Amino acid sequence: MDKRAAIPNHKESFIGSVNRIFDRAAATLDLPPGLSEQIKACNSVYQVRFPVKLRGEYRTFTGWRAVHSEHRLPTKGGIRYASVVNQEEVEALAALMSYKCAIVDVPFGGSKGGLLIDPNEYEEDELERITRRFTHELAKKDYISPSLNVPAPDVGTGPREMAWIADAFRTQFPGDINANACVTGKPTTLGGINGRVEATGRGVQYALQEFFRHPDDVKKAGLEGSLAGKRIIIQGFGNVAYHAAKFLTLEDDAKIVGIIDSKGGYLCDKGFVIDSVAAYRKENGSIEGFPDSTFVEEGRKALEAECDILIPAALEGQITKENALRIKASVIAEAANGPITDEADKLLSAKGTVILPDAYANAGGVTVSYFEWIKNLSHIRFGRLGRRLDEMRGQEIANALEAMTEKEVPASIRKRLTKSVDELDLVRSGLDDTMRDAYNEIREILNARPHVPDLRTAAYVLAIEKIAKSYLKSGLSH
Repeated sequence: MDKRAAIPNHKESFIGSVNRIFDRAAATLDLPPGLSEQIKACNSVYQVRFPVKLRGEYRTFTGWRAVHSEHRLPTKGGIRYASVVNQEEVEALAALMSYKCAIVDVPFGGSKGGLLIDPNEYEEDELERITRRFTHELAKKDYISPSLNVPAPDVGTGPREMAWIADAFRTQFPGDINANACVTGKPTTLGGINGRVEATGRGVQYALQEFFRHPDDVKKAGLEGSLAGKRIIIQGFGNVAYHAAKFLTLEDDAKIVGIIDSKGGYLCDKGFVIDSVAAYRKENGSIEGFPDSTFVEEGRKALEAECDILIPAALEGQITKENALRIKASVIAEAANGPITDEADKLLSAKGTVILPDAYANAGGVTVSYFEWIKNLSHIRFGRLGRRLDEMRGQEIANALEAMTEKEVPASIRKRLTKSVDELDLVRSGLDDTMRDAYNEIREILNARPHVPDLRTAAYVLAIEKIAKSYLKSGLSH
């Protein structure tokens, strides 16, 4: 996510929005008395302050790690580095992680971490020292552990920080054979998994693909056909936004007609070539001045431009009651956490906007993190055992075709038949399957239960039911 693409609007509490949505969903269910409150409550929050000597002086940093639910272990959730992070935000994000994991059938509870810091103010070696100290403080209280609490990247962090965390944990616990599983989102050379960097953006693409496989759902949004030709505006141009935009244009023939970054909004009716935009930004520091685009100085105004699909992929609280009715998109896919406030959500739903909620649409990251965690625990690369077997079977099929038809199989077809499945293929297949299944479970609830009004409520109902079953069947409710 591009943390600079937007400033969160705190007029409406983030945790308040999450809890109100939860309450509406829980009200449609017949749960044992008090269980919904237990599921909603954040189990624990650890606040830590620690000093690090930098530039000849000691600087004190404040961080948090919230554990929302331990109905499944370990708990899972990213660590963000931001100058606006606070405990309430971390608790809200931890709650979302619990619901997100349940929706996509990832066997984790929800957790989240935050460090109050502007990473742009520090050199790389300074950030490493800060990260290692933060890791030590969390790990000594079991808020980082391969069996209890597993962080991942979030706003302001990435594979580099995850590598530092993993190394610091191994140093602190050298006898833990599974130490590498203490964190996900690591570089592939250090125990990460292929496809993790693209995972959240790829998950947004798969969510939209599945939505467009259901003509009735597409019709309700006032659209028709497939993703091909659909006009998309995307807020943010960080990792998530970039990959979602790239795959939607290259593989689904959609058009990105608007991009919003820290400098403002950029509109291009013919559609942006995403890799050209990325190269331009890398060279110039922003998209400002990109050829053949119209600049909108106030970035949030660009959210209101004409489009079929809007993908907010920055921070929470970007669509509020103040601008909700000016949003023209027929479909909103929430690539960020909490980009639409609860009040705005009601207004958008009332006017017929279809929202693919964050608890579902941006679950690609945690899904592939789950695959990485399993890989680290199993100590083997996915696909290693079966790769050559796949090739051999393909050769046998090609040879059988030649024997039956007495014609040579064209080289291009033989190449496709004998292609082995590698780790990236398996990760993408598993993520696609996960996003498809989750959407169909959500829409089944929406279509079968008259008191469930929209996809967001249906997603929360699905999550609450799964978590409640875990509590009841394991005896945790007694």
